[in-house]
Amino acid sequence: MLLNRAHPMNNPIILALDVDTRDQALRIADELAEIVGGFKLGPRLCLRYGMSFVKEMATRGPIFLDNKHFDIPSTMEAAVRASFEAGASLVTIHALSGSEALKRMALVEAELSQVRPFKILAVTILTSWDQESLPSVMKPQKISEHVCDLVDMVHSSGLTGIVCSPHELELLQNRDLYLVTPGIRFNMQNSGDQKRILGPKEALTKGASALVVGRPILEAKNIAQAANDFLMAVYEKK
Repeated sequence: MLLNRAHPMNNPIILALDVDTRDQALRIADELAEIVGGFKLGPRLCLRYGMSFVKEMATRGPIFLDNKHFDIPSTMEAAVRASFEAGASLVTIHALSGSEALKRMALVEAELSQVRPFKILAVTILTSWDQESLPSVMKPQKISEHVCDLVDMVHSSGLTGIVCSPHELELLQNRDLYLVTPGIRFNMQNSGDQKRILGPKEALTKGASALVVGRPILEAKNIAQAANDFLMAVYEKK
């Protein structure tokens, strides 16, 4: 396993635990704890089982709490602090929340990361969007330009954690960013509702810091083997 105690995750493969029950999540986490670098939890589980469940999961590995907070700065800060207290090592907010909120989040991250490895990730453009499905209220420009504009604002705020699709990775190099990339697939034909996807080796080569993988592992006949295949792609890249 690739271990780096200054890194929020144990290795770059983050398993998206997109399942419906606590028992499913715990069973999978117990089976894969020695393979994946951490576990991503979202509203699907958190709204059912609350912060006590996050604390329980954090005993099995680093937790990426993906609730994508988008609110006034004080509410976002309270949510991030509560996430940290529950054991989260990564927490998402929306880059669209604006520079005031982002600057406040940078101060919170600087404080909390003195306690243990912790990063706040700013979500740019969802990987379920493509050029045709961008909201009409957004400025008429390419997705890549929207991502770069948002990253400029995030970076100037003092944050360095970004969630982006693998298609934007090359545009964000040499900026000392921690780039977390969903939409990772071995089989490009099995994309589900993800629109901007790439293979794990290609994403790592283009500069991803961590890869979020869900259905390709969870829907496999042998989930341990599937998780190990993604981890081996990390070693092959190295």
